[in-house]
Amino acid sequence: MSIRENVFLGDMNTLGIGARAQYFVSVTSVEALQEALSWAAEKSIEPLILGGGSNLVFAGDYPGLVIRMAISRRCWEHVEGGEATLVLGAGENWHDVVMYAASAGYRGIENLALIPGTVGAAPVQNIGAYGAELRDTLLEVSALDRHTGNEVTLTNSLCHFSYRDSVFKQEPGRYVITHVRLRLSRSRPFSLDYRDLAEYFDGQDTRSLTPLDVANGVMAVRRRKLPDPAQLPNAGSFFKNPVIPLDRWWALQQTYPDIAGHPGDDSAKVAAAWLIDQCGWKGYRNGKVGVHNRQALVLVNHSNGNGYDVLSLADRIRDDVKARFGIALEMEPGVVGSP
Repeated sequence: MSIRENVFLGDMNTLGIGARAQYFVSVTSVEALQEALSWAAEKSIEPLILGGGSNLVFAGDYPGLVIRMAISRRCWEHVEGGEATLVLGAGENWHDVVMYAASAGYRGIENLALIPGTVGAAPVQNIGAYGAELRDTLLEVSALDRHTGNEVTLTNSLCHFSYRDSVFKQEPGRYVITHVRLRLSRSRPFSLDYRDLAEYFDGQDTRSLTPLDVANGVMAVRRRKLPDPAQLPNAGSFFKNPVIPLDRWWALQQTYPDIAGHPGDDSAKVAAAWLIDQCGWKGYRNGKVGVHNRQALVLVNHSNGNGYDVLSLADRIRDDVKARFGIALEMEPGVVGSP
């Protein structure tokens, strides 16, 4: 195991924040992960598990051990009757996995194309897009339980998935995901009801679509609205779509008839992008950081902004939305590091 010191992390997080790790190691196996965690425990320093860095804001340098997950594995199990289990190492690139499965003709994760990050990070957020979520196909997760030191298997129900949430967020730091198993199918119906996707495929015979067709459609829709982190550093959707009581939704709709959201039986999910846009933030730029001009949910790092710059902007946006609509926005990415 090669522990490095004072490692630059600017190219390891999609916001491009130039933080540094006091110590850093990349692990390619469960055994190497266990060794790294033991080393951190012996030194009494806190480890940070890093995947693709797509869901983090470094508030400053990290005063501990950054463990970059690089466990690779991609294989099929239990292939039977048009269904199969795809086994994945936590270090695999998520988008590459989506395209791999779609190219093989298997359905279930094609709506999640072009989401940045690694496989190991996907269950933490229960990633979702265009009417689909990871929990729709996740069979089980293999993880290292830091409380016991044992390897454990968590079934879908034990992951306690909900909107952008899971047991991995509810018990932060306890589990380190090493492998994920997805149950995919060659025949499950596509999820094409989301407005942008429905418009993209309007007029096409959807009966003849392949998983690769849908993945390519999702990519086209995403690229129209979302910047490529390699070209313009960002962390994707920065705020969750808030869920509010149904009576509050109807009251807001009386004042704002064009409010964007999805009412349910007893609550409604409001489009955070619409709230932010109404407060005039879309396209804002203060020199270093700003809000994307096509998608108000995305905060971007234009010119070497640091964590303080990003988080200060996020606070101003949340304050405006709270003052105007009485709705508290919650950030999607986690905040780590010391200013």
